[in-house]
Amino acid sequence: MKPGVNVDQLCPCGLPRPYAECCGRWHQGPDHLQAPDPESLMRSRYSAYALGKHDYVLATWHPSTCPAGLQADPTGLTWLGLEVRRATLDDPDHGTVEFVARSKHAGRAQRLHEISRFVRESGRWYYLDGSFPRKSG
Repeated sequence: MKPGVNVDQLCPCGLPRPYAECCGRWHQGPDHLQAPDPESLMRSRYSAYALGKHDYVLATWHPSTCPAGLQADPTGLTWLGLEVRRATLDDPDHGTVEFVARSKHAGRAQRLHEISRFVRESGRWYYLDGSFPRKSG
């Protein structure tokens, strides 16, 4: 966890709950890595990015698509918020989450709009991959 992160602070994922009662329980403790559905996993992965917990991001990435490692966030990057636009279960073991994650770096706002696919294997959800909707207009 980044220095100065208080487990009683609101969770970075945007739900109005303390971090320890929200995504923090998936990042550590007895439920470690066991988010119950694709939306919970997506939110916990966003929180992990925001808190610099790249080990969690890699551990929840499906082995067939997981990169060898993640680059450290650029100095000064600030995650500003997550908007989950849609979360669906396509069948009991496959789900999709559309989201927009906002950040700021070097004074410039950034926006990541992704439609992520998730798969459940042996009772555990994993991020599989994502696509980026085209901008209209």
